[in-house]
Order: sequence, then C-alpha cells, then structure tokens
Amino acid sequence: MNIRPVPFDHPDAVKLSDQVQEEYHARYGDGGDATTLDPSDFEPPNGLYLIAYDEHDDPVATGGWRAQDANGEGNEDGDAELKRMYVIEQARGLGLARRMLAALEENARTAGRTRMVLETGTKQPEAIALYTSSGYEPCVKFGYYRFHNDSRCFAKAL
Repeated sequence: MNIRPVPFDHPDAVKLSDQVQEEYHARYGDGGDATTLDPSDFEPPNGLYLIAYDEHDDPVATGGWRAQDANGEGNEDGDAELKRMYVIEQARGLGLARRMLAALEENARTAGRTRMVLETGTKQPEAIALYTSSGYEPCVKFGYYRFHNDSRCFAKAL
C-alpha cells in the first residue's frame, strides 16, 4: 500500500468520505457525521489528510488529523483530533487502519501536538477495538457529539 497526503477536498478523499458517511448512516440512521470540517483544517502544519492506495492506485483507506486547542467543546491545548478514519470493506483486515493511525500519530507528534483525541460511537466496535489496542483510553467527551449517549471519546498522549 502507498499512503500519501492529499487535500481534504481531493476527489478521492471526497469519494471515501461519502462512503464513510453512508456507513455511519447505516449504523446510526442519522445521515452521517454532522461535525463541521473545513479542508483548511487538514493543511500542514495544523493537520494532515492521508489516503492509502492499493497496487492499482485505487483509494482504499483514509484518515486525517486537525489541530484543536482548548475550546468550549472540551478540547485541550495541544490536541490533534483524528477524523474520517475509514477502510473500504474489501480492504479490511489487512492492517491498513493501524498503519494509517500510526502515520497520523507520528505526523501530529512531529507537528508539536501532545495528545491525539477521537470520537467514535458504540455501534463501531471495530473502531473501539483498534483504538484501545493502540493505547487509547477513554477521556472526557468533546466535540459535536459530546452530549450523545452513543458517543465515546478516547485519547492517547503523543
């Protein structure tokens, strides 16, 4: 797999984002993630967006981080918020999510971020298993979904 940075509004990123939104809707029945995201959120050095491509140069996985500092939504200074982690169904089980996560953590650390945070939901047990097995621990809820019962937030020191 070839993991490379792309703009958040790159056509392949949009394609995978649409797919993950469909999956969120199928799992939660709410139309997908309503968190406001701007392409500039993922521009270095304040963020990064990655896509993994297979041997045919087809996009198969995605993920990004954006800088967050103390705000009224529960973030702390130095946070890097993980967003849009997704692996297409045909590429699951190959370790792509773990590789993507490691690459994003390293980049955020290099950019001076001190903690990676993420929000997921109770209907995504695979995501929860990935994050907890990668050293993430439950943290105070933050962000758009902080008041939702199905929301789970995790953090890991970088």
